[in-house]
Amino acid sequence: MEKQGCRILISGGTGEIVEKKSRFIATIRPVNSEEEASAFIEEIKKKYWDARHNCSAFVVGRRGELTRCSDDGEPSGTAARPMLEVLLGEGIRNVAVVVTRYFGGTLLGTGGLVRAYTQAVKEGLAHCETGIERLGHEVTVESNYTDIGRIQYLLGQKGIAPLKSEYTDKVTLTLLIPAEHSGGLQKELVEATGGRVKWEKTGEYYFVDKEATGR
Repeated sequence: MEKQGCRILISGGTGEIVEKKSRFIATIRPVNSEEEASAFIEEIKKKYWDARHNCSAFVVGRRGELTRCSDDGEPSGTAARPMLEVLLGEGIRNVAVVVTRYFGGTLLGTGGLVRAYTQAVKEGLAHCETGIERLGHEVTVESNYTDIGRIQYLLGQKGIAPLKSEYTDKVTLTLLIPAEHSGGLQKELVEATGGRVKWEKTGEYYFVDKEATGR
C-alpha cells in the first residue's frame, strides 16, 4: 500500500465571479464514481436550466485514472479543459465541478473564456474543505502507570490523541499514527520508558487529515 494518499475534497462549495457582466458560478462536490459525477452534473444542469452553459469536469480515482470534461457549447478548449487542468494541477481526486455561465452580452474571446473558467474553479475551491488521505497504522500501546505520563507527553508533542484509553492494572492506548511516523514514534516510546512499553500494530487503513478550510 502507498504511504501517502491523495488530496481529496472533504466538503464541496460554490464560488462565483463576474467577467464583463457574464456570471460564472462554480459548484464543486466530492464524487466516488463516474455515475456519481454524471448524476451531480445533471442535477446542476437542472438547477441552472436557464443558463447559457453548464460546463463540467471531474477526476475520479486515487491516481486520477478517470477524467472527463464537457464544454457544453462553449468553443472547444476554452472551458472544460482549463477547468480540468485546475483540478489536476491542485492534485485533487474524486472531485467534480460544474461552472454555470449566464451570458452578459459581451463576448470574452478565447483567452477571456479560458481565464474566466479557470478563475471560477479556483474561486469555487476556495470555498471547499480539502484534506490529505493518508495511510495510518493503528497500534495499541501498553504501559504501567509510572511511564504513562512520559508517553502522553510525547504523544501530545506530536499532536496524536488516543482513539481509546483503558485504565486497569495497566494503561492501554489505541492510536492512529501516520504510517511514515510509526517507526520513529515506536523507537521514541521505547527509549523514553527504558523498553517497558509494549507496542502492537493492529491494522492499517487510510484516514483523512484535514488540510485547509475555505473562506
